[in-house]
Amino acid sequence: MMDWRNTKLIDRIEWARQNLKPFQTEYCVVYEDINMGCSAILYPSSHKMAALMHGGIHPPAWVKIKLKEDEQHPDFVRHSDWNGHLLHETEPMPSLTEKQAIEHLILTDIPKSIWETWDKGNKPKIVICKKTQLPQSREWRDAWRIAA
Repeated sequence: MMDWRNTKLIDRIEWARQNLKPFQTEYCVVYEDINMGCSAILYPSSHKMAALMHGGIHPPAWVKIKLKEDEQHPDFVRHSDWNGHLLHETEPMPSLTEKQAIEHLILTDIPKSIWETWDKGNKPKIVICKKTQLPQSREWRDAWRIAA
């Protein structure tokens, strides 16, 4: 594994895109919340999955969560002025399994209000399933809901 400690995140991602074989997972994440019109689906990028499973590229999930929280401050300007150094200077994560990579994407790409309370209420708010389990037609997409 290469030592990326002094390399900007964008350069690490570009290296991964050019040098790692994309990993196409068979899984996706379906999620919804009370204020959503219908279910949303997270299809993991094959390049991001490859980089997460390779390791040494992306910072831990807490970095992106912290940056999203910073965006909510009224005096927020830009990450490069505020906390942008976290992306580039935080020790990158080691290699992850496919399951760990999906869990990482849930933490970084799905709103915190959903994954924090995924098991609260009358039905689940997040389901990890195979892409083949979803309806093949998007005709009634706006009516999709997670079955209890």
